[in-house]
Amino acid sequence: MPKLPIVSAKEAIRTFERLGYQIVRQKGSHIRMHHKTDKSKRHLTIPNHKTIGKGLLRKLLRDAELTVEDFSKLL
Repeated sequence: MPKLPIVSAKEAIRTFERLGYQIVRQKGSHIRMHHKTDKSKRHLTIPNHKTIGKGLLRKLLRDAELTVEDFSKLL
């Protein structure tokens, strides 16, 4: 299994936007994203921090049905 990259919230948001997610709202430092066309996909909640933890990033990738390799390519 490839290693997870260390990314900031801005990089993660930009990558998920390339996949078709859009920012719906923000409350405090948490940004909520929904997929534009496929409503069956889960929504993503990303904290606006300098770095995202490995466990949270893995959970976001699992919810977006994305592999680590594909995520790394999109960065």
